[in-house]
Amino acid sequence: MKVAALILFSAASFAFARAGALAQDSIPAQASQQQFNESGKTIVDGRTSPYVIRRLPASSFPDLPDAVADILDQRGCMIPQTYEAHRPENVVHASFDRPGSSDWAVLCSTHGNVELLVFFARTPGKPMTLATVPELQRLQRHDSSGVLGFDWGIDPASPQQIREAQASMEHHPPLLDHDALADTVLNQKTVYHFYAHSAWTVVDTTD
Repeated sequence: MKVAALILFSAASFAFARAGALAQDSIPAQASQQQFNESGKTIVDGRTSPYVIRRLPASSFPDLPDAVADILDQRGCMIPQTYEAHRPENVVHASFDRPGSSDWAVLCSTHGNVELLVFFARTPGKPMTLATVPELQRLQRHDSSGVLGFDWGIDPASPQQIREAQASMEHHPPLLDHDALADTVLNQKTVYHFYAHSAWTVVDTTD
């Protein structure tokens, strides 16, 4: 009987512990992500304005290859989210190196700066840095509250999307044979970066 009681006690303890773990797992992700956000005040046009920057760790992007995620963690990267974000963003997958390649681009926030990093599949441990900007220079007002939010976003751009961006041009350049990287400041402009012949260039979209 003592053995049976011990077994029943052990099973009950396991069930209680499991229930506790499930309850912990059910905490909304939004609550657990609050620790990654930053709020403060900065000077814009001579006035002090409050800001909020939402960030996510690399672990929020489970599709990232381990080699890329490891580099981001080693650098202490957090991925800033635009004020328009409704899902994790600013980590993109496309063929930036050549047709059919499996490459990644990431906005990495660390030590007050944001870097635009590109990881080619052939050299995942050696990301290229396309731009570096102080994080507080990528803020803008976006609603009646006056609170500033992060305004820098990246997306893949297919050859057809680039052709559409060139629609107003009288003479279209040749159609690209692989993806470009769309680099956008919200409500301002988009620049398209294209890699070919061992160099990055900006795609011409205006006459």
